[in-house]
Amino acid sequence: MDFNFTEEQQQLADALRRYLDKNYGFEARQAIVKTPEGVSASHWNAFVELGLTALPVPSEQGGFDGSPFDMLVVMQELGRALVIEPYWATVVGIEALKLTCAENAQNAQLLERAAAGEIKLAAAFHEPDARYDLFALETLAKETGDGFTLTGSKSVVQHGAQADYWIVPARLAGEVALFVVARDAKGVEVSDYRTIDGQRAATLKFDAASARRLAGASAATWEQIADYATFLLCAEAVGAIDALNHATVEYTKTRQQFGVPIARFQALQHRMAEMLIHGEQARSLMYLAAARYSSASVDERRRAISAAKVRVGQAARYVGQQAVQLHGGMGVTNEVAAAHLFKRLTIIETTLGDVDHHLERFASLPGFAQAAA
Repeated sequence: MDFNFTEEQQQLADALRRYLDKNYGFEARQAIVKTPEGVSASHWNAFVELGLTALPVPSEQGGFDGSPFDMLVVMQELGRALVIEPYWATVVGIEALKLTCAENAQNAQLLERAAAGEIKLAAAFHEPDARYDLFALETLAKETGDGFTLTGSKSVVQHGAQADYWIVPARLAGEVALFVVARDAKGVEVSDYRTIDGQRAATLKFDAASARRLAGASAATWEQIADYATFLLCAEAVGAIDALNHATVEYTKTRQQFGVPIARFQALQHRMAEMLIHGEQARSLMYLAAARYSSASVDERRRAISAAKVRVGQAARYVGQQAVQLHGGMGVTNEVAAAHLFKRLTIIETTLGDVDHHLERFASLPGFAQAAA
């Protein structure tokens, strides 16, 4: 399978990297983190002008029909630069609207506005007591005369407070259903906070909050949305691993011991080579996950997504730990990017299932027991 980027994809990656290198350096990023909002309207507008928000949207709604490979190109670059804008949350919400009938008039309107950068979206994957179980739902939906209401809570909703609309799963007559809830709906309480990696997250509480049901959505739809979100996180992690490897090599060229740069020590060269190998193996499985997401059977999709999450999680931990060791005490301070890259990788590894969770999921899929025998 050919995983080389097309000319258009490479041009997109180059344009985005040039913008981020010039305008989204580490110090600029840290300044945004410290603001009360935790995100930047000017950078979001720049992403809109670059076409990033329109990329995954269908052409019928003013988008570019971006493929999973187009999206991983973007996510890798955002991961390298430690971008904290609500892009991942929004494109996951876009995928949810696409999977639940993009032609629906209300969905189409939201997609058009998302493509234009007028609104932001977020998917509420987590509940307080659910851990990684997508279907351990205590949020309940109730049908009313003019629609539906939701009662329950969602935790650690990435960029939940920055979103204008949320994609929310809930139990309706015992079945999993998906709903769209507007930020300004009655009966909604939002608690915004900053996570250890500098991102924003929120706790959402619904008390008979007005909601619109996404027709035809089921538990299988919700799982597919989570798989899409997972492989995008894997792509972001690969970009962050690349940046962490680069930062570590550069640091060892300047840090001296016994009168020479520590990069000249063979034992440390071996460790950095291992870090590079971990990153390349993670990249390969991430590419495979992107290929399998929309072109394979459901079980093949699940298998590829979980395999990528496992390998990326292992690589993130190994590369992060080695980078901290090779940076010495500086590796755990807020003054260097390496510490923040490791924090972001740690959060990614524990979002939508950690290594153990996805190993268990992979092993439970048909054919694993026979192959292992």
